[in-house]
Amino acid sequence: MKRTMMSLIGAAAGLATVAGVAAVAAPDGAAKAAPQGGTRLPVQRSSLLCPAPTSSELGDTTYTSFVPKGAAAGADAKKGTAKLVPAGTVKDSGAADEASKKGGKSKSKANDRAKGKAEDSGADTGSTVVPPRDSKPVAPLDQAGRPVTATTDAADAPALVGDADGALAPGWTAQQTTSIAAGNGRGLLGLSCTAPDTTFWFPGVSTDRDRQDYIHLTNPGPTDAQVDLELRGKDGALSGATASVTVPAHTTVSRLLSVLTGSPATNAALHVVVQQGRVGAAVQASDAKLGSDWLPPSVDPADSLVLPGIPKDATSVRLVAVAPGAADADLKVQLATPTGLITPAGVETLHVKSGMTTAVDLKDLTKGEAGSLVLTPADGGSKAPVTAALRVTRGKGANQEMAFIPATRPVDKRATVADNRSKGGTLSLVAPEKGKDAKVKVTASAGSDGGTPVSKTYTVKGGSTLAVDPPRPSGLKGSYALTVEPQPGSGPVYAARTLVQPLGGIPAFTVQTLPDDRGSVVVPTAGQDLSLLND
Repeated sequence: MKRTMMSLIGAAAGLATVAGVAAVAAPDGAAKAAPQGGTRLPVQRSSLLCPAPTSSELGDTTYTSFVPKGAAAGADAKKGTAKLVPAGTVKDSGAADEASKKGGKSKSKANDRAKGKAEDSGADTGSTVVPPRDSKPVAPLDQAGRPVTATTDAADAPALVGDADGALAPGWTAQQTTSIAAGNGRGLLGLSCTAPDTTFWFPGVSTDRDRQDYIHLTNPGPTDAQVDLELRGKDGALSGATASVTVPAHTTVSRLLSVLTGSPATNAALHVVVQQGRVGAAVQASDAKLGSDWLPPSVDPADSLVLPGIPKDATSVRLVAVAPGAADADLKVQLATPTGLITPAGVETLHVKSGMTTAVDLKDLTKGEAGSLVLTPADGGSKAPVTAALRVTRGKGANQEMAFIPATRPVDKRATVADNRSKGGTLSLVAPEKGKDAKVKVTASAGSDGGTPVSKTYTVKGGSTLAVDPPRPSGLKGSYALTVEPQPGSGPVYAARTLVQPLGGIPAFTVQTLPDDRGSVVVPTAGQDLSLLND
C-alpha cells in the first residue's frame, strides 16, 4: 500500500505569503481575534500603487518609502526588497486636466466632453497605452528602519507600481506628497499609496461644475483588469452614471467623473467594483475655490464608523455618508473631543436612505479643539451598513484649502505613515469607546538623511481624541516615519496624521489616516496530518 502524506503546516505557511489579500481585520473594521491554536506570521509579499501625482507644471512631488524596523518578527531586515517602478499610461483616457481651461497651467490638453463620454461608455476612441519612459525604481528600499525619498517636478510623472518581499514586506508603506503653488489645482496633496483590491467606496466625490474629480485606476497585474464605476447621489443612482473601464496590465487609467452623468451632484458616492483582476484606486479632487487633494477609499460599509483627525482650526466640515444595502441606516453622530464624546448641536442623528447619499454641513464643529467623528447605530434605529468621508476646510475667503478624511480601520497591531517633517505635523489618536482607554506606543524612525529613532507612549482616554505634536528623531535630517502600536490591554484606537505646509497665504494641508498595515496574518495550526491513502 502506498501512503502519501499531506500536511496542513505547508498550507498554513503558504497563506503567510499572500500580501494585500490576507487580512487581520474584519470587513466592518472590527479587529478579529486569532483563532484558537492559530499562529500570527509576517506576510512575505506586499503590493502598493501610487497614482500619477499631477499634470501641473507647478507641482513638486516627494515619494517616501519605509518599513518599520523589526516588522518581520525577528527576521534579518537586510533580506528583502521594496521598490516602486513606473507604470504605463492610457493616452487620451479622459483624464486631461480641465482646470487648464480656467487658467491652471498643464502640459495635458483638455479633451472635449463628448470624447470623454464615449470613452467612459466603453466606446473605442483609439486610446493607446504609452509605456513608461524608463523602469528605474523610485525610492527603492534595501533595509528597514530608515525612509528613502525621491522627488520629481515633472508634469507627466507616471503612476507607480510597487512590490516588497521577504523581510521588507510586512508594514511596507509609501507616501506621495505633492505641492502645487498656484493654479486651479493649487494646494498640498497627500496620499498613502494603496494596496490593490476588488471593491472601493468613495463618499464625498462631486460632479458639480466647481469640482473636477478624477478616479485613478492602476493595474499591477499581468493581464487586463475590468472595472465597473457607479455614482450615487441623494436620490439614488445618478442618471447614466455607470461605466465599464478596461485597465491594461501594468498600466494606469483615469476618468473624469463629471462626464459619466448629465446630473451634477455635489455630494455623491463612487462605487468601484473590479470584475476581473485587482486594481489600486484613488480620487483626485480639485475645487475652484478650495484647492485640491486626494480622496482615498473609505472603509468597507459597517454599522459603526470612525473618522479621525479633524484639525482644531477647521473652519468647515462636511460629512457625506452612503448606505449601499437594502435598508435605511440611522446613525448617532458624536464628536470625540480631548475631554470626551459630545453631540454636535443640531446634528444628533443622521438618517441615510437605502442606496442613497446623505450630506450634512457640520460647520466649525471642533471650536478650536481637535476632534474625531464617531458614527454608531442610533437608539432604536436601523443598524444597516454605511460608509462615509469628511471634507475638511481650513482658512477663510480666498485663502481656503480642503482635505479629506475617510472612515478608516482601527490600528490592530501596527500602522505607519511616512513623510513627516520637522515642523507642521499633528498626530491624532482616537479611543472611540467610552470606558476603554487606549495605550499606544509611537515610534519616530530615523530620518531619511540622518537621526536617531525615538519612542513615546501615550494613553488616550476612552471616548476622546488626543492630538499631539508627534515625537521627532534626535538629530533629525530629512523626513521620517511614525509607527503606531497599541500596547497589551489597550482599547480600540484609530489614528490620523495632519501635514501642514502653508503656500503663500493659503493654509495648505493634507490628512492621512493610519489603518492597520496588515503586515501579519493568522494561519491555523495543524491539529493533525491529512493523508491520501492509495492502494
